[in-house]
Amino acid sequence: MAPLAPDAGPPPPGGEGPAAGAGRAGPATGTPPRPGGAPAAPPAEEAAPAAEDTGLLAPVRAGVPAEAAVTDQAWLHAMLAAEAALARAQARLGTIPERAADTITRAAAATRIEPRLLALASRETANPVVPLVKEFTREVAALDAAAAEYVHRGSTSQDILDTATMLVTAHALRLIRGDLHRTAQALARLARTHRDTLATARTLALHALPTTFGLKAASWRQLIQDALTRTDRLLDGGLPVSLGGAAGTLAGYLEHATAADPASYTEDLTLAFATETGLATPDLPWHSLRTPIADTAAVLAFTAGALGKFAIDVQTLTRTEIGEVTEPTRPGRGSSSAMPHKRNPVLSTLIRSTALQVPALAATLFHCLLSEDERSAGAWHAEWQPLREALRLVGGAAHTAAALAEGLRTDPERMRHNTGLTQGRMLAERVAAALTPHLGRARAKALLSEAADEASRTGRTLAEALAAAGELAPHQALVGPLLDPAHYTGAAAPLVDRALPPRADS
Repeated sequence: MAPLAPDAGPPPPGGEGPAAGAGRAGPATGTPPRPGGAPAAPPAEEAAPAAEDTGLLAPVRAGVPAEAAVTDQAWLHAMLAAEAALARAQARLGTIPERAADTITRAAAATRIEPRLLALASRETANPVVPLVKEFTREVAALDAAAAEYVHRGSTSQDILDTATMLVTAHALRLIRGDLHRTAQALARLARTHRDTLATARTLALHALPTTFGLKAASWRQLIQDALTRTDRLLDGGLPVSLGGAAGTLAGYLEHATAADPASYTEDLTLAFATETGLATPDLPWHSLRTPIADTAAVLAFTAGALGKFAIDVQTLTRTEIGEVTEPTRPGRGSSSAMPHKRNPVLSTLIRSTALQVPALAATLFHCLLSEDERSAGAWHAEWQPLREALRLVGGAAHTAAALAEGLRTDPERMRHNTGLTQGRMLAERVAAALTPHLGRARAKALLSEAADEASRTGRTLAEALAAAGELAPHQALVGPLLDPAHYTGAAAPLVDRALPPRADS
């Protein structure tokens, strides 16, 4: 009985299952009113048409692997995988016949259950596991009536759905991790290539000091590496199975193993369930201890922000008046519906849209830590859609970021040109520091501030403004060599070396 490894994800998902729709719109003339003016309600058995979520309003994740990993179909397969894994775990301990576990596993792999039917039935049960167990038991019974008696034995809805959630989450996070690694590798290559490429550092939106483009790229990579570290920690630390029974005491499981010692049996069952799913073992049942969800939310929010930082800087550097980088192009990408000349930075735009949405989704998941009693009426249910949306948005952003980093085009000549736009004023700090031993720190800073203001106001270079300052006449020979921005990048190049791993392909 082979375990389901989360590296491989839940059983191969199909297309997006249709989600439960909102109410069905009536005809243009409106629903005929009841006496007294109240609109007539549709018949109770009449369901609204299925509303398929194609990603029309979320292009960042449309068609990417992470989107397919979290569809309704993927969640359904993961729930069935959890049911099958539980049966195999119980068979390991002799609680149910091994033949029954084999039949349940075969039925789970061959199911024909439709997610839409479960969604509609869930309106009567508040979660999809209740109707799933009913339909799945019928499918098992069609193979072996005796085996059907052991479906969901001693379990509860939250054990199955939470375990399925961890399977889906692990699969999606592994996809995200792969794309983060690609992004980090591409940014490392950019940083090495442009280790000494002169560029402008901007603070509070304005030109500040000279830097190198390599240090910019290394800084983007550092955030991506930080996201990778957090993702690795979450995955390697282990997303746990959920096994608590109806109220977190595992009483239902023990009821079917009356000869076993409660402490050892529940520990052995949890370990066997974890082994069969490839997930970790929790310290306690976590029905209302939502640490795994909160940890996932934190990782997703951080990752969205890390990707967003890269994206927003690219947006800035692609501005027409800056033009230091260009997004990778292909026919049709970045086109405008109105302006033929436009090539919009669509990749960074999509990534940034994720960075703006995911923190709010993560906040909802953190709110769900407020789960009352041993199982919550509402907080648990409120997790499902925000978690799915966060996973697929971050998955889409990571996939997009890899393409952006791998294809980003740079213009070193434009970078150098832009360092001269302030006509030497970004070297004022350096000149002030050099004059401090001669004039004192306060006076040197004041003179450079006055000269910079004069240069800005009159359109002269900083060198010309300094030459006109009589007080600096004795020091002109000192000032001249200080005004080359290429010689004032500080430790930018060594910082790149320090930030990057030694291997050229990392």
